[in-house]
Amino acid sequence: MTTFYTVINWLLVFGYWLLIAGVTLRVLMKRRAVPSAMAWLLVIYILPLVGIITYLLFGELNLGKRRAERAKAMWPSTERWMQDLKQCKRIFATENSEVARSLFKLCEHRQGMGGLKGNQLQLLTGTEDTLKALIKDIGLAQNNIEMVFYIWQAGGLVDQLAEALMAAARRGVSCRIMLDSAGSVAFFRSPYPAMMRNAGVEVVETLHVSLLRVFLRRMDLRQHRKMVLIDNYISYTGSMNMVDPRYFKQDAGVGQWIDLMARMEGPVTTAMGIIYSCDWEIETGKRVLPPPPDVNIMPFEQATGHTIQVIASGPGFPEGMIHQALLTSIYSSRQQLIMTTPYLVPSDDLLHAICTAAQRGVDVHIVVPRYNDSMLVGWASRAFFAELLEAGVNIHQFEGGLLHTKSVLVDGQLSLVGTVNLDMRSLWLNFEITLVIDDDDFGSDLARVQEDYIARSRLIDPQVWAKRPYWQRIVERLFYFFSPLL
Repeated sequence: MTTFYTVINWLLVFGYWLLIAGVTLRVLMKRRAVPSAMAWLLVIYILPLVGIITYLLFGELNLGKRRAERAKAMWPSTERWMQDLKQCKRIFATENSEVARSLFKLCEHRQGMGGLKGNQLQLLTGTEDTLKALIKDIGLAQNNIEMVFYIWQAGGLVDQLAEALMAAARRGVSCRIMLDSAGSVAFFRSPYPAMMRNAGVEVVETLHVSLLRVFLRRMDLRQHRKMVLIDNYISYTGSMNMVDPRYFKQDAGVGQWIDLMARMEGPVTTAMGIIYSCDWEIETGKRVLPPPPDVNIMPFEQATGHTIQVIASGPGFPEGMIHQALLTSIYSSRQQLIMTTPYLVPSDDLLHAICTAAQRGVDVHIVVPRYNDSMLVGWASRAFFAELLEAGVNIHQFEGGLLHTKSVLVDGQLSLVGTVNLDMRSLWLNFEITLVIDDDDFGSDLARVQEDYIARSRLIDPQVWAKRPYWQRIVERLFYFFSPLL
């Protein structure tokens, strides 16, 4: 009997170390940043069983077998559609400013499509104005309305928008919305999904959260895009979720959320329609490609229109594209670089690029909220401040609420606006979207918004920061250790 238990004990020990060796091999074989691999290995070896389970849940970009097959299958038809679109040469820009040229070349090479010109573009800096503009456009819609959001929460003007959407569906407009299962959990527990479906709106819960699927798909992979498409001509995107900030997270202690949205008219809506169609097919298995733009209806010519490139990220899209775009933009800066983000947990490459820009004489400003709704990210962000300040970067802590705007402005000419936070989740994991705009007029508009943010912020004094309590430094470094995993 003793021999039997001894054999069982040795088999368990052997199986235990075989499991650790197998997971270690998976970590090493995956092409990932060294800090991320080292962080995972340390977690696995310090807390073996917990580390292994955590890695299997969150360590790899696992979309799920069915969605992965759909993502692979959709590209041949999508590429053919894009080739047909490129025959409409009139809508594509052939020239870019010096600061934007490298980024637009990168996007064209990796995404297969150049920047689209002749677009009208308007910045909406207030959530109330954005929601009212959306309600008006939905009321005038004639053919189709598509939406995708991470969070949809009822209350205030959002309820009026929902009514306008249901009214559009009742009058025959094709209405489809995709909402993230985790971000919109409160919405899916409310009466609204049933009400919308009864009115004729197609409502899809994306990346469904379920304990039964926890080992089949990465549960923290989220649909983080925010897009609205109307009649294949009008489009919106930016940082705003479908919430009225007066009714959203009022007990979080961070103030109202401050967002930025862009409203567009023109061919750029077609490019965003391609992204939406891909997302729709990955989630539902149904293929619905958008119609090509009417090239005869382009009232906003080059003299008054904007040139826009759209970058999409997430499983099925070019890997690391937004990370490359940010690096290219930062290294293109010569005079000034202004960045706003609610979550600052950059990769080593991004951190190095930002510091290098400041050290070579670029006037670099980063605006982050002073109070954050994520304690983990808030402390991890602070771990990067010392290195940034030492390089000469100006860090501003916004005090007028939770600054949720994601924007980059390079030399007043090249703008990036969208859903991407400067953290690992946005850069490498989630479904995201960013607009790249090459236009000094739009740059001036964005600069005024960013200057307003800076005016409502507190500039961190490097000398004061260097004297912060030692316990804070310990907490910062602790969360910095987990930054590759955030």
